[in-house]
Amino acid sequence: MATDADGDDPSDETVVQTASEAAEGLIFSQYRQSDVRDYDVTAIFEDGVLEVDVYLNAPDEEDGPDPEQVADDAALAAREAVDELFGE
Repeated sequence: MATDADGDDPSDETVVQTASEAAEGLIFSQYRQSDVRDYDVTAIFEDGVLEVDVYLNAPDEEDGPDPEQVADDAALAAREAVDELFGE
């Protein structure tokens, strides 16, 4: 794991990558990749604050997962993964 200059905390790049991978992982645990028309995960980590925005364009089928809920859950998964990265 890359750390910042003082060696204590993960680098901003590591935080963003961890958040993005967690969000994408959750999305693709709910949908096959071929079913997702489009998605975007934007993770910004500045001054110790993480912002995550997830856009998901996937089928809203009656017996399938709700795309809006999956996007919300993906953002939450990103935040939780970063919390774990910091040992919280």
